[in-house]
Amino acid sequence: MNVEEAPEGGEEHFGVQVWEKLNAFADMLCAEGEKRGLVGPREYEKLWTRHILNSTAILDFVEEGVRLADIGSGAGFPGIVAAITRPDLDVTLIDSMDRRCQWLRDVSTALKLENVSIRYTQAQDLKGSFQTDVATARAVASVAKLLPLTMPIIRGGGTLLALKGEKVNEEIDAAAPQLRKYKAQYADVHTVVPFGCDEATRVLEIKKK
Repeated sequence: MNVEEAPEGGEEHFGVQVWEKLNAFADMLCAEGEKRGLVGPREYEKLWTRHILNSTAILDFVEEGVRLADIGSGAGFPGIVAAITRPDLDVTLIDSMDRRCQWLRDVSTALKLENVSIRYTQAQDLKGSFQTDVATARAVASVAKLLPLTMPIIRGGGTLLALKGEKVNEEIDAAAPQLRKYKAQYADVHTVVPFGCDEATRVLEIKKK
């Protein structure tokens, strides 16, 4: 297995404790990720740049001390990474598969992430019983399909942050009816080059009225 090495300078950028936990998370993914059906074998070649560090792109758009809900957390991108790098956040990891939730519990316990809670459910089933300041999503669905999953659980004035590919503007255009229905104030696309990465990623920010 060819595993991408962590970049230099992580301790200085994130701080020693956070960097140690990110490395421990990477180690757990290498040991169990493929075996537990969370990461494909070829994904290890870009484990840091495409997955772990890519997940940090959302962080500049998250205010301090808020509740963040990660929809379809899967292997923990970006939810676990957000919880590690931002201990000020109250992070809820939401996934509809029990084995993924068990993985998220195992990681949270091993890394002693006291700011994490895990919901074994579908996001749409939380409508009316759960509210968050920020919802995040990565590789979950198109914008048109993502809005009905996330906007009902985002409080007024809250934000959806989605890591998206090159066709994000096309997705936004296609989602115009849903943006109106779910009271989106605006939809902006931010181009971010995360620490340790050479390539930019796109963060879609949708603000709810």
